[in-house]
Amino acid sequence: MGTRFQSFLLVFLLSCLILISTASCERNGDGTIRIGLKKRKLDRSNRLASQLFLKNRGSHWSPKHYFRLNDENADMVPLKNYLDAQYYGDITIGTPPQKFTVIFDTGSSNLWIPSTKCYLSVACYFHSKYKASQSSSYRKNGKPASIRYGTGAISGYFSNDDVKVGDIVVREQEFIEATSEPGITFLLAKFDGILGLGFKEISVGNSTPVWYNMVEKGLVKEPIFSFWLNRNPKDPEGGEIVFGGVDPKHFKGEHTFVPVTHKGYWQFDMGDLQIAGKPTGYCAKGCSAIADSGTSLLTGPSTVITMINHAIGAQGIVSRECKAVVDQYGKTMLNSLLAQEDPKKVCSQIGVCAYDGTQSVSMGIQSVVDDGTSGLLNQAMCSACEMAAVWMESELTQNQTQERILAYAAELCDHIPTQNQQSAVDCGRVSSMPIVTFSIGGRSFDLTPQDYIFKIGEGVESQCTSGFTAMDIAPPRGPLWILGDIFMGPYHTVFDYGKGRVGFAKAA
Repeated sequence: MGTRFQSFLLVFLLSCLILISTASCERNGDGTIRIGLKKRKLDRSNRLASQLFLKNRGSHWSPKHYFRLNDENADMVPLKNYLDAQYYGDITIGTPPQKFTVIFDTGSSNLWIPSTKCYLSVACYFHSKYKASQSSSYRKNGKPASIRYGTGAISGYFSNDDVKVGDIVVREQEFIEATSEPGITFLLAKFDGILGLGFKEISVGNSTPVWYNMVEKGLVKEPIFSFWLNRNPKDPEGGEIVFGGVDPKHFKGEHTFVPVTHKGYWQFDMGDLQIAGKPTGYCAKGCSAIADSGTSLLTGPSTVITMINHAIGAQGIVSRECKAVVDQYGKTMLNSLLAQEDPKKVCSQIGVCAYDGTQSVSMGIQSVVDDGTSGLLNQAMCSACEMAAVWMESELTQNQTQERILAYAAELCDHIPTQNQQSAVDCGRVSSMPIVTFSIGGRSFDLTPQDYIFKIGEGVESQCTSGFTAMDIAPPRGPLWILGDIFMGPYHTVFDYGKGRVGFAKAA
């Protein structure tokens, strides 16, 4: 992104941040609190702002049954929806209470908010700041803390104070006062901080998460919370998170539950993906995924995201390395695959990658690419070869001819996505775009174009972007799919801490 564009975007968005959504508060007879909220109209400029907050992970990679809502023991926190990209709600900290707007993030585990001692970060001047000196329940801690996300970072120190979420008050909760929020990411955010709902295993400073204290102190009836994200752009209500149960009005039918396979994130196993009913084969032997309310889009390995982009006509970056692999080695790779060779070993056999027993790795060898110049076959070339092998194997299972397979692989090279960024699509083709299906717990979960395409404007002025974006996470933590708000919108999600499982049902 150029400096001139960044400057323009910053000036524009600073003006946007001055506009604040209005809210009303209503206490219901069942003891819960529901807040009616308005949404801001989606337009081209503020969509750019939301894209900048795509929260990709950084160094902290870190029988069908459901609970019915118990009106006396469940607590609800309404969620504001910013452009179907940021869902956030209000909490208070301290005595008297100081109000903050936070993302309820199942992909992290710490609570942090800006501190009045944040002097040098511009972002702090545009958000509410915690004033320790004005809270009688504040307890000094002082332990240093820092968190790095894929698109931003914060640092500061731990403090203790009473935290109120809905009607639940967690006494002496440890949280981070952020004294530094560098960069543009949090400046553009519509929230003040983040309240993590992940497992303690990924908590910075081994801090006990807010949710853990809710459970351990008996503040919720059942060790379960659930998300309903409203994706209707015309509905002023943004959604709701329920602590201690689920609201039957938020879903249809029953939930499909899968066990948490690795505590930290809400991680589970999923089966293969289908594009327009056609298996990709990439996850035929299983893949890992996490349900992440703090990620706006849906991210996955470049290999499959490229296949999806090709199917929906998304415009990616033309990769010279990918073209070189297909042109130079395509027929040899096909022959190896036809001989039942493991796709993971094909690229090492042709000398593009080395094989360490579990995966291919870059060899850094010399080669001549298609323009006649000499250069290194680096990690990009190795990655392109691995992707091409998967694409070819997928087509072989469909009994395609060799000519068609090579042509298809070459086409996919033109749709390789830019890591962590969205791709543009033709708005006129949305109605004819395919359904993308995820297999979880033996059940199919469809995403329609209306679920995964963002549209800005109307008529000839409209612009559309894909909700799928690529992020390659290396083993052993990856490859990993991140099912963000694009998936959690159409599918009501239950996080069952007590039984260590995640459940999905069609959202109502």
